[in-house]
Amino acid sequence: MKARRVYAGWPKPAHFDRNLVVIGAGAAGLVSSYIAAAVKAKVTLVEKHRMGGDCLNTGCMPSKALIRSAKLLSHMRRSNEFGIRSARAEFDFADVMERVHAIIKTVEPHDSVERYTSLGVEVIEGRAKIVSPWEVEIARNDGRHETLTTRSIIIAAGARPTVPPIPGIEDVGYYTSDTIWTLHALPRRLLVLGGGPIGSELAQTFARFGAAVTLVVKGRRIMPREDAEVSEMVMARFRAEGIDLRTGHDTRRFVVENGEKILIAEHQGQEVHVPFDVLLVAVGRSAQLKGYGLEELGVPTGRTIDVNEYLQTSFPNIYAAGDVAGPYQFTHTAAHQAWYASVNALFAPFRKFRADYSAVPWATFVDPEVARVGLNEQEARERDIPFELTRFDIADLDRAIADGEAHGFVKVLTVPGKDRILGVTIVGEHAGDLIAEYVMAMRHGLGLNKILGTIHIYPTLAEANKYAAGEWKRAHAPQKLLEWVGRFHAWRRGSGGRPTAAARPATPSQR
Repeated sequence: MKARRVYAGWPKPAHFDRNLVVIGAGAAGLVSSYIAAAVKAKVTLVEKHRMGGDCLNTGCMPSKALIRSAKLLSHMRRSNEFGIRSARAEFDFADVMERVHAIIKTVEPHDSVERYTSLGVEVIEGRAKIVSPWEVEIARNDGRHETLTTRSIIIAAGARPTVPPIPGIEDVGYYTSDTIWTLHALPRRLLVLGGGPIGSELAQTFARFGAAVTLVVKGRRIMPREDAEVSEMVMARFRAEGIDLRTGHDTRRFVVENGEKILIAEHQGQEVHVPFDVLLVAVGRSAQLKGYGLEELGVPTGRTIDVNEYLQTSFPNIYAAGDVAGPYQFTHTAAHQAWYASVNALFAPFRKFRADYSAVPWATFVDPEVARVGLNEQEARERDIPFELTRFDIADLDRAIADGEAHGFVKVLTVPGKDRILGVTIVGEHAGDLIAEYVMAMRHGLGLNKILGTIHIYPTLAEANKYAAGEWKRAHAPQKLLEWVGRFHAWRRGSGGRPTAAARPATPSQR
């Protein structure tokens, strides 16, 4: 009945040109169209700009390539820690950026028109507009126009950097995470607005190349979604590497005085002036909601497109996935949602699946790296969810000691009295890789006992996961049973049933 009401006034075609039309060729769009082609549906993918979306062209790939080069420089500065008396590097920042763009070019074929065409997807380069629940009007980049009828539509239009309307910002000029990759000269003084993942990653990266970086945030700390101790650990590293952290600074306006660009902010009731040469705005990303027919159809939107648990919009045959749908803005969650959106779009009403967000991981690729899945302490306390906390300090991990990276921790939240995992935070080298074991455990209902009973190669960083499980087990050891077992072994020694000494706790390498 509800569907009939929403479709009232929209004539439904008797036949359809396509089973599915996908708008946007970022992670969600690529995966959606690939799945449709794999199950032999007739699918068209429309992209107005570049295949691969933000992740390939302006996000994940270029940022990680730049981070890798900066990390090499940071290791050279630490050469004496590794027994090397001195090490130095000569570089031109333009060459570094050339490498970044070369890496994009290397990965580009994976997301290319040619590849997806070979997989059975019709790829059209142009602009799409939904003109009815079953019709998509396409203006091709070559000037041609056409209208396709389709049984279902998936919107995967992505997001764009948010630029706040701060007075004077247009006068001083700025870069965002979309445009910073056009920079070929290292800024002498870089001002970064925003302490989320993007701002934090790029602030540290540019500082390692030698820029004088000032990071300005309105709150008391960077990375506010993480536990306070996580933020403090990262902030301590930033300060040690020379980043000027300005927390509690409320940006008021930008001015140019005597040819110099200046940020004017308020801090503890006082006006503060921060001079800079280049501005990077990294205060978040906004879903792309305009330009492809949502307003005309009356599809409800807020910060994102309103979707239900099946990723359906107010029109049951129109779905949304990725950044444009929320609630997460990660490439891997866009791909995850794309599976649900495409399967539901192709097989509803015969079969539908609710999108599962029970174990969504993410990582911030600062140094030390930070990775999360599920709840952290901050969220559990805010939501009044009971938990037990188990912690293993990576400073005790043999491989981390050998690598000169003996810092950070694994922190696990579990149901009180049980080994069921509620959430995990890892801070340290390759945290984004280490978290995968816990993601799988949470997704498939495996507890810490299963992780403890799994063989981990020695010496590896992954042993930290097992040792964290061991810490939980030791805290839940059956003391009365162990006391009885101690008497049993004493009896077998002929000691009259009295244990002679308590066992010394094992070191990590003995565990």
